[in-house]
Amino acid sequence: MARTDVADKGVSASSSSNPLSRMAKLLGPGIIAVLSWLGAGDLITSSVAGANYGYAMMWVLAVSLLLRFLIVNIIARFQLCNNQGMSILGGYAQLHPSFAWFLFGYALFMGHLMNAYMIKGAGEALSTLLHLNQPLLCSFAVVLGVWLLVGRSIYSLIEGVMKVLLAIMTLAFLSLAVMSGPDVGGIVSGTFGFSIPKDEGVHGALLVAVSVIGAVAGSIANFVHPYVMKQKGWTGPEHKRIQRNDLLFAVFVGIVINLAIWVVGAEILRPNGLKVETLDDLGAALQMFFGPGGWYIFFIGVFATLFASVVGKTTAFPMLITDALHHIKPKRREQYGEALQKDPLHKWFLLFILVTPLIWSLPGMPDFVTLTIAVNALNIVGLPIISLGLLIMSNQKKLLGQYRNNWFENLALGAATILAVWVAIQLGMQMLA
Repeated sequence: MARTDVADKGVSASSSSNPLSRMAKLLGPGIIAVLSWLGAGDLITSSVAGANYGYAMMWVLAVSLLLRFLIVNIIARFQLCNNQGMSILGGYAQLHPSFAWFLFGYALFMGHLMNAYMIKGAGEALSTLLHLNQPLLCSFAVVLGVWLLVGRSIYSLIEGVMKVLLAIMTLAFLSLAVMSGPDVGGIVSGTFGFSIPKDEGVHGALLVAVSVIGAVAGSIANFVHPYVMKQKGWTGPEHKRIQRNDLLFAVFVGIVINLAIWVVGAEILRPNGLKVETLDDLGAALQMFFGPGGWYIFFIGVFATLFASVVGKTTAFPMLITDALHHIKPKRREQYGEALQKDPLHKWFLLFILVTPLIWSLPGMPDFVTLTIAVNALNIVGLPIISLGLLIMSNQKKLLGQYRNNWFENLALGAATILAVWVAIQLGMQMLA
């Protein structure tokens, strides 16, 4: 307890007396994390769910956000509080080497696919804003802009840009949602309804539900938070309280933005019989409802969301992949040390995560909405392995002592594992039928 108190006093002493300034300094990792999570997955799955099914599946979003907080909080707590100074990848690797191999391949594969639809969407949004009708060229511009931003590992610059983009994104979607007049009763009913409605539109209800779960609770991007914490200097049990409050802030912002996107789908698109097949569909609907100003607010917010998410993933995924490689090949860690960026392969992983997704922006590739929903549904494949491994290692007394899971966290992780297996089986049966 003494260690925590001293650390907290140290933080307070080193911070500005201005509460807003102090908050801005302390909430860096949460900003990075929430912008790494939020992107096309949330934008498309929530808007499609709202447009096709109203608030009937709101409970899927509520459960997913709760699981996200629990999973990320346990991941962060393990890294901060284990007595061996292990990273989260080290925790998985000490259970069995196969976990490191799985996370290496899974992060490489999903990092590529996630940036694929993020870059494709950001290019389309930028092309629409500039009236260029050159989405591929704009996708190249997005990749170049991200490379200039993250290629030099300037954390303070990244953090500042993230805060600005988060503000734009939040204000855009929140204002649109409030102006549309959400049905509070429908939101409450859908949150506690626990039902899967009949299929409507191009994308079936179960596929949309799986995509929401994958985009929120099952995302490999949930592993981003510990690496950003380390960059911020949060490395021990004394930072646990700050980390938890920071994560609560990030999840709260996630709730607001996801709910706002869902409301836009339910209150604007659905009543007008519009389906989300492209970003232009959303833009046209909002232009009809709010006029030209609303159109610009939407597309600026969309671009900010997607660009920021690409920045976050391109910053953190190479660290996750390199860390996994170092647990597969310990001699590389001995050679390059704890600073993952010193490993020459880190730069190549960064280039792979950032550049190769451009192939999905070429003509003839799946459209943006279909690609987004499909990739987020794939997230569900890794959730059982991730949850099961986390359940085991977060209950190890020899590593965590008093910081082990409580009964509710164990119940939630067990439920997440069962849920992921069940929806994967259901989705597979539906595809084979």
